[in-house]
Amino acid sequence: MSTDSVYSHIAWQKYEVGKLSYPMGSDFFPHGAVARQYGILREDGPIPGINERAAFVVDKEGKVAFSQVYELGEVPDNEGVFEALQRLQGK
Repeated sequence: MSTDSVYSHIAWQKYEVGKLSYPMGSDFFPHGAVARQYGILREDGPIPGINERAAFVVDKEGKVAFSQVYELGEVPDNEGVFEALQRLQGK
C-alpha cells in the first residue's frame, strides 16, 4: 500500500516492474489515512506526504504481529516477515 493513486500504481506496473500477481492498496484518499494510523506517514521532509517503506504482518484478530520500517533506498529483508508468518501458523 502506498499514498500513490491507483493510476500511479497502474503506471508503475506498466512502465517499471511489470504486472504484479497481488493487489495493491492505495492510501490516496483521504491522503495517508492508513499510513498515519500505522505511524509511517511522512509529515515533514524530506518528501512529505509519502509513507515510509515498511512491512507489517497483521494476524486474523487484527493485531500487528510484525512491523519493521526501512530506509527508502533499502531493500527490505523478508526473513522477519517469513518468521512472523511461520509463528502465526504455529510452525
